[in-house]
Amino acid sequence: MNEEINVKNSNKCTVRLMEILKRDTHFNKDEIEALYKIYKKLVASSKMNMVYMSSGNIGHPTTISKTNKIHEGVDRIVFQELLHNTFDLVTEDNLMDRIFCAWDKNNEGLLKAEMWIGGLSVFLRGSFDERMQYCFRVYDLNSDGFISKDEMFQLLKNCLVKQPQEEDPDEGVKDLVEIILRKLDVDRDGKVSFEDYETTVRNEPLLLEAFGQCLPTEGACLTFLSTLQI
Repeated sequence: MNEEINVKNSNKCTVRLMEILKRDTHFNKDEIEALYKIYKKLVASSKMNMVYMSSGNIGHPTTISKTNKIHEGVDRIVFQELLHNTFDLVTEDNLMDRIFCAWDKNNEGLLKAEMWIGGLSVFLRGSFDERMQYCFRVYDLNSDGFISKDEMFQLLKNCLVKQPQEEDPDEGVKDLVEIILRKLDVDRDGKVSFEDYETTVRNEPLLLEAFGQCLPTEGACLTFLSTLQI
């Protein structure tokens, strides 16, 4: 009986976390509780991944000693599977990793509950300003506050279909980078600051995801919200 109570309690938000999430996200109390339950299920999957990796034998899980404690959170593997299967995000590994980093604001390598639900808030109900800031963080590969030509190249190099007869297939990507740079680089300093990006995207919202999809479709958002059964 006590074990059942403990399990139920472990699937509920603490009062402090609930207050933070009600203040900082676009979700109400019932939605946060539902999302927290999903989070706990994802954490369980992440822990299994860590057990497999630590055992050195995939498919043969082993126990973890107290001195080798597994920290709680959603790992990259589970996160990427969720984005692919639930939100129809099919992107290159490099971009998918950047999406994870944009959610993992504390740079811990695991998404804690606050980061998980905060990221979903932007994904599902974020304002245009929140989505701009999020997309820019994703595209700013080295987090220096600018999207450089090299970063643009890395983000776009897998977008173009390479023709067999092309002598240098990268030339097409470089041309595309120059075209986008002329569009986004408002102050003409050879790189794109957030101010450049914001100015351009406000005028042309279709350029929000200029360097690759990092937000779900509206249909995927509605489908996910309907599964909360609130």
